[in-house]
Amino acid sequence: MKLRPISWCVSPEGEPTFSEAAYTVTIKDEGGGEYIEIEDHSGKIGFNPEEWPHLRDAIEIAIKQTINLE
Repeated sequence: MKLRPISWCVSPEGEPTFSEAAYTVTIKDEGGGEYIEIEDHSGKIGFNPEEWPHLRDAIEIAIKQTINLE
């Protein structure tokens, strides 16, 4: 047997895992190969590892386009 972590909670320090600001990142496999699922309080998305570079690029471009209101 092998113990394998497949899920992580990303949340602000001191916040509970069910916080609206928390995300859960999970490695999933439903028979078609592993993919990553990201879930927050409003829903989830899933993608294959091969899709990540393209999604990451789009997310990084979108972040650069956001207006910093600080």
